[in-house]
Amino acid sequence: YLRVMQKMSYFFPVVCICMDVCAVHAIRLAQLSPLLLPHPFITLWGGALTRAFILGFLAFTYPGGLPWVRSFEGLQSIAVLCFHFPVYTTLLWQLGQSTVEELWGWHSWERVLQGYAVTAVSWLYWSRYISSFMTRTPSQKKEKKPGPDSRDSLKRLMGYMLPYSARFIVVLALVVLSSYGEMAIPQYTGRMADWIINEEAPDAFSQAITIMTLLTFASAVFEFLCDLTYNVTMSLIHTSVQGAVFQAVLRQEIAFFDATSTGELVSRITTDTNDMSEALSEKLSLLMWYTARFGFLLYFMVSQSWKMTLLTCMGLPIIWVIPELTGHFYQTIAAKVQDSLAKANQVATETFSNMKTVRSFANEDGETEKYRQRLDETYSLNKKEAVAYAASTWANSMTTLALKVCILYYGGTLVTRGSVSSGDLVSFVLYELQFASAVEAVMRSYPEVKKAIGASEKIFEYLDRKPQIPPPGSLAPENFKGHVQFKNVRFSYSGKTDENSLVLKDVTLEVRPRQITALVGLNRSGKTTCVKLLERFYQPQSGEILLDGKPLQNYKDQYLHEKIAVVSQDCVLFARSVRENIKYGCEGASDEDMYRAAQQASAHKFISGLSTGYDTDAGEKGGQVSGGQKQRIAIARALIRNPKILILDNATSDLDTENEYQVREALSKLAKNCSVLMISNKMSVAKTASHIIVLNNGTVEEEGSHDALLEKGGLYSELVKKQEEGFKRPTDESSGQQ
Repeated sequence: YLRVMQKMSYFFPVVCICMDVCAVHAIRLAQLSPLLLPHPFITLWGGALTRAFILGFLAFTYPGGLPWVRSFEGLQSIAVLCFHFPVYTTLLWQLGQSTVEELWGWHSWERVLQGYAVTAVSWLYWSRYISSFMTRTPSQKKEKKPGPDSRDSLKRLMGYMLPYSARFIVVLALVVLSSYGEMAIPQYTGRMADWIINEEAPDAFSQAITIMTLLTFASAVFEFLCDLTYNVTMSLIHTSVQGAVFQAVLRQEIAFFDATSTGELVSRITTDTNDMSEALSEKLSLLMWYTARFGFLLYFMVSQSWKMTLLTCMGLPIIWVIPELTGHFYQTIAAKVQDSLAKANQVATETFSNMKTVRSFANEDGETEKYRQRLDETYSLNKKEAVAYAASTWANSMTTLALKVCILYYGGTLVTRGSVSSGDLVSFVLYELQFASAVEAVMRSYPEVKKAIGASEKIFEYLDRKPQIPPPGSLAPENFKGHVQFKNVRFSYSGKTDENSLVLKDVTLEVRPRQITALVGLNRSGKTTCVKLLERFYQPQSGEILLDGKPLQNYKDQYLHEKIAVVSQDCVLFARSVRENIKYGCEGASDEDMYRAAQQASAHKFISGLSTGYDTDAGEKGGQVSGGQKQRIAIARALIRNPKILILDNATSDLDTENEYQVREALSKLAKNCSVLMISNKMSVAKTASHIIVLNNGTVEEEGSHDALLEKGGLYSELVKKQEEGFKRPTDESSGQQ
């Protein structure tokens, strides 16, 4: 039974059309009867009621009828199909217009097909624009699921234009003047056509040519000034947007950079902001120009013929709905392409930033294959994007061409009736061609706007994202001793508090001012994590960190990083001169301070021997200097700040014995004015410290001086013995071979 009903539903539209055509044909024959011949209006309205009754009866009684036809929209469509022409004819009669053709020709094939076309357009108007607006209630607006909205993103993009509102007022004025001069030319072209056909006013021809020349020249000058002002302003906006995104990313917590790849961040700041800039410049420029042209076009078109203008406007919903349907799919594909490009950039950035590791393992082919796989994924998405774009362009062109043909046909009919002149038709056709070009341009740029907005949504995610860090403190005391205290600190990078996830477990330790404290332990015992917490890169789950007896989070961030200097094992140098690297973050320091810091770090001698001394480029990530030289430059960069807390995280691991000794002597002198925390795997470095703290599996195993810990015979003593045995074994083996 269900299959039979389903098959019958397929034939329902055909049955309705056949019954409607038969009814129209029967009414046409009845109109010729002596009874109805004198009363064409009765036949017109009676025929409309008869058609509506037959279609309504079929809608409710036909087995397998479509539920949509019985809905409000379906019955409304039936009413439009049956009654739109009687209403139109009655209005013409009330206005005193001739209705003979309408009363005796409404049942022709041309009028019937026109009725179905009008019904389709009216349904499109209602369902796509009017119904959704009228039926939307406040509760439905509140229940709307949150998500990226193109209109909200567009409003955000427009918000960056507000500081330059005065410039845009000038731009809009120039747009209006230029558009008026350009749109007035077809008006004079139509007048010239009438003058040529009627052979009247011979001087008017030369006068029209002069006016058209002046209008063209003035329009071109205004357009030049407008484009110049607009493009300069858009460049300023693009710079401010890109700077705002970069600044917003820099404000994020360190965990954000751990979770987000460098390639993706670079892609968002560069590629996506460029796409957004195109939306603000090229596409917004089109919107301004064609909005002004549309206003003047509509004014001149109505002045030529309101009937042809009405026909043109009836075709607008069909033209508007096509980019809306195709643009949504295009936007989705474009967002996927952006993600794919970000992943490909991530592979390239990771490979180039670790080129020495790639080369040492001879894995160039492996990285090439990995990058090619990412590019293949992007290529696959680009093919889908190209298909979506081609389909959208083809559909837009076909609808615009159909609109042109309809206007030419209807305009020719009006000329033969004498409703408009030949010159008016020429002017209107020229206006309509420009109007169609304007619509085509907007439709062609619509998918590009969608693509740019899709990219801007991710940019706004970065701009709107609030860093997961506590509120900034206000402490910035003039006298700062550098007394560090950890009290029952518990921390895990994942944020979980179970024992397996914790990196630090109730750690309590103290770094006293004016002395050297060493922090030692096995790998993954939590030594570097303590440094990251002290730099406020992360926040502990429980416990507190005190500086001079006050909570760490109460200090100003800038003040904190001025007083704390950290030198890690993996020192990072920027692709700048050695001078700029040492003075990084402390640009106001003098050259004397730089030389002093370099001498304390045992770096002044080798820097002076470089090709251009302190002005030598260190290369990307310091690739132009050796590992030991890089560490000494990093130590000098820390010492130039005169910190109150100096942290060396395996910072002397690449130094030879002589340079390490010189740096150690310098630290002994610095310890008189600041707190020094040394993290090292070398027990020979740790034994020089005044106080040694031993971490094991996230807890403080033991602490004390070097001699006291050796006497205790705990973990520290084992580490010292293992390291000494490791140095002795190669010597013994070489003696045996001899």
